[in-house]
Amino acid sequence: MPVSGLRRGLILVVTSCIAALLVLAVLLLQGSGDNGSIPGRGGGDTPDGSGWIALPAPRKAGTVSVEEAIGKRRSHRQFTRDPGPLGEISQVLWASQGISDESHGFRTVPSAGALYPLEVILVAGDVSGLLPGVYRYLPEEHALRRVRDGDIRSDLMSAGLGQSAIAGAPATIVIAADYGRTTVKYGDRGIRYVHMEAGHAAQNVYLQAQALKLATVAIGAFSDEEVRRLLLLPAGEEPLYLMPVGYPGLLLHLL
Repeated sequence: MPVSGLRRGLILVVTSCIAALLVLAVLLLQGSGDNGSIPGRGGGDTPDGSGWIALPAPRKAGTVSVEEAIGKRRSHRQFTRDPGPLGEISQVLWASQGISDESHGFRTVPSAGALYPLEVILVAGDVSGLLPGVYRYLPEEHALRRVRDGDIRSDLMSAGLGQSAIAGAPATIVIAADYGRTTVKYGDRGIRYVHMEAGHAAQNVYLQAQALKLATVAIGAFSDEEVRRLLLLPAGEEPLYLMPVGYPGLLLHLL
């Protein structure tokens, strides 16, 4: 083949490869999604209605020391009417049960046997950037999955024996547990371990809220059956804590 023909052939091959790479890049960008959702899972506004919503990445450093947060921690039952900021709510969710060590999958609270029986549900009524509804927190993805639409804070307050903090806060974090994940290994002793773990998670919510100038209160008095019904909890999951979260009002319930 003449030299000029060889060059033309090489140019044609290179041009074809570049065109193929450009087409592949376009397809990959289209597949990754540009709406802040998790690739392949859909987002809150995706056509498939899967209701997956990516959360802002958790911050691993702050300006408030753990000693200061412990010293100022209080239970608040009064909240302002300000919306709950999604970034701060996301941070509190991470503190309650998020992944703190991606290489091993360890979470922000200790768990007997690393079995992680806790589930965290967000009841959002007035959270900026989030439609009212019930959302399940997904630790591995640091995301929310919508399980129910609508503002159910008043209904949840009724299930909470009329405690006004539940309806007054822009959001409530619910800590639930699947005891079987722990008792399968530890037997009845595992029930105690689950309760210990729930306490660890609740205290993390308190301290993270305090560090963010938010407030919360741990509520344990409620109708289990009504809370399960409202949150569409699957069989085997039991609610343990209701923790309203928002900006603190003027009155304190000192605990």
